[in-house]
Amino acid sequence: MECRLGCGACCIAPSISSSIPGMLDGKPAGKRCVQLNENNLCQLFGKSERPAVCHNFKACSDICGNTNEQAFIIITELEQITG
Repeated sequence: MECRLGCGACCIAPSISSSIPGMLDGKPAGKRCVQLNENNLCQLFGKSERPAVCHNFKACSDICGNTNEQAFIIITELEQITG
């Protein structure tokens, strides 16, 4: 599955414990990553500063569903289960 450009669910819904430029302590679940631009695109995509956890995330229908809204719901539920 290809990532749906402009979705941003994986940059908002989950917590990220890794340091992110501009968020040195990572980010809590539900908080928008400071590196996500107004079009919900990662400003670090393809750059070495991008955290490994973000680089290693691969979109798949089990996590991302069929719509952006489904992605937020699924990722939020997974965060609550594993948080």
